[in-house]
Amino acid sequence: MSDSPQSSSSHSDASGAQASLSRPVLWLIAIVGVTLSLFQLYTAGIEPLGLFYQRSIHLMLIMMLAFLLFPVFGPRHKRGFLGGLIDLIFLAGALITGGYLVLYLDEIINRAGFWSQTDIWVGIIATVTVLEASRRAVGLSMTIIGLIAILYAFAGPRGELPWLGQFLPGILEHRGYGLDRLVGQLYLGQEGIFGLPIGVAATYIFIFVLFGAFLEITGAGKFFIDLAYAATGRQRGGPAKAAVIASAGMGSISGSAIANVVTTGAFTIPLMKRLGYKPAQAGGIEAAASTGGQIMPPLMGAGAFLIAEYTRMPYLDVVKVSILPAILYFGTVYLFVHIIALKQGMKGMSKTELPQMRDVMKEGWHFLLPLGVLIWLLVMNLSPSRVGFYAILTMLAVAAARFAVWFFFVAPKRGQPVNAHAIQVALRDGIAKVIEGLELGARNAVPVSMACAVAGIIVGVVGLTGLGLKFSAMMLAFSQGNLLLALVLVLLASLVLGMGLPVTASYIVLIVLVGPALTTEFGVPLLVAHLVVFWYSQDSNVTPPIALAGFAGAAIAGSRPMDTAFQAWKFAKGLYLIPLFMVYNPSIILGGPPLEVVWNVLTAALALGAFAAALEGYLFTRMGWWLRLLLLPAIVAIFTPNATYEVIGAAAMLLILGGNWWAGRREAA
Repeated sequence: MSDSPQSSSSHSDASGAQASLSRPVLWLIAIVGVTLSLFQLYTAGIEPLGLFYQRSIHLMLIMMLAFLLFPVFGPRHKRGFLGGLIDLIFLAGALITGGYLVLYLDEIINRAGFWSQTDIWVGIIATVTVLEASRRAVGLSMTIIGLIAILYAFAGPRGELPWLGQFLPGILEHRGYGLDRLVGQLYLGQEGIFGLPIGVAATYIFIFVLFGAFLEITGAGKFFIDLAYAATGRQRGGPAKAAVIASAGMGSISGSAIANVVTTGAFTIPLMKRLGYKPAQAGGIEAAASTGGQIMPPLMGAGAFLIAEYTRMPYLDVVKVSILPAILYFGTVYLFVHIIALKQGMKGMSKTELPQMRDVMKEGWHFLLPLGVLIWLLVMNLSPSRVGFYAILTMLAVAAARFAVWFFFVAPKRGQPVNAHAIQVALRDGIAKVIEGLELGARNAVPVSMACAVAGIIVGVVGLTGLGLKFSAMMLAFSQGNLLLALVLVLLASLVLGMGLPVTASYIVLIVLVGPALTTEFGVPLLVAHLVVFWYSQDSNVTPPIALAGFAGAAIAGSRPMDTAFQAWKFAKGLYLIPLFMVYNPSIILGGPPLEVVWNVLTAALALGAFAAALEGYLFTRMGWWLRLLLLPAIVAIFTPNATYEVIGAAAMLLILGGNWWAGRREAA
């Protein structure tokens, strides 16, 4: 469920580097990966560990994997003697980082605040090791931002670098901190490297990444894609609609927009092009739909777990309130796809080209059982990590039972004998498949865990220097107390951060910086503020000039990256409008009188549909430019907190869209 912008490239780099990795290194990767996954399963379902023990062992093994998977000079260069020596030093640093806390935790707690020189030196080693592991697994930008945060902590009259404080604007000045104080905060405190972000990664996120890995190796991705094609393939623009539905399903497994594009897009984009969609449109539709996978319950990438921890709300409550906004988002993308298909006179695919729903369900119905168990256990209010543990066991049990039925009852009818040798081979293959899943889950978790570790450094510096309060004051000053301007500033900040940070890290940094201002200064409810920041943190996937998911779609579609990015940006407009609607109509998240909630949902759907029609100039038939202009103020009226404006806006939209429907009827007649 890695959500880093670089995660896709990291995985491809890792796979591309396999040829340059020696056999002993590949064995080490497998051993460390399987050990990490088994450790996580043990602590999730059998015997939970203490907070620092869990986080330190998790990070130690994750960093060891990072140094084994990604050589110091890059995947396209052989390690050589120098590279091997540097990697060995950093592997030792990873062992020291986690091992020191595990061995001496009681003594460290007893001398809290009065750190020994050994504590400080180990803390320095840990910080350097974390930054280097992040550089390899996530990208240089993340490491640079972590270094800037450390330099900021040192800048000030009492800091290690007092001269640096002269270059800070007045509002950002602070007293400055020495090496001992900063290292104590980052390595030995509860707000640094081992703070909340890595805590969530080491418990909830990893276990669901592992669940996704087991679904992936057993063929769940193909099942979801076939299911989407069987449901929508015969409609106008069927493959594009299948892309939207498949991405919603796959997003709950992979948790990565880019991974979503690469997996579902490999099937959907060529079919969209064949049906008549322009290459840039096909890539943009897939990118926008795949980005929606990050906001789709029950997993929402890593977001649902982090939001639950930060807001102190039950995980299930966060999932429940996120369902409606996610449906509105996917409904908007689906409508764009439908409008383009109508405009260009597209037809659906023929029945012979599509999988049959009956055959798809017959082949893959068992993939729905683990997801059903997962949702049922969440409703029963079990801990998310325990839920993930039982979901994985269910997945393995169902896969084993299905294979056993085929092996003992179907295979003999096809002339395949059931004897001791065949059983031995089947058992060996099954164990190999389980080991493959354990290793894949550990590999997939490396980018998101390293992003969370460096985000911990940034959060630690923010807490130490009071940067969050300073940022709140800056927001208030720049926006002049206007909530809409404040939200625009948050959107711009998320876009800038998204150029260098993965989505998870971008959300963590943004919520620490702007969250207090949104809640205390502008009165946005806590949960709504977190959801808005989380949604806006996704925009680097679809917003030029750094539309990462858009660029991945362009690579598959064979279109120009920037053209595809603009198409993705257009189709993903719900990513900007729906959070705005949440702020001004919080009842769709927090609940309220039933009539008010129903009204808000209907007007939101109407406004999003009208917006898609205004952008494309088409709904039931072509729409004149003057009607499109008239729609815009009506849409704006829906997003204002004034009931009178909302009624007028809704009436105007119904009138214009109703007229378009009537015109379409007349044309058809």
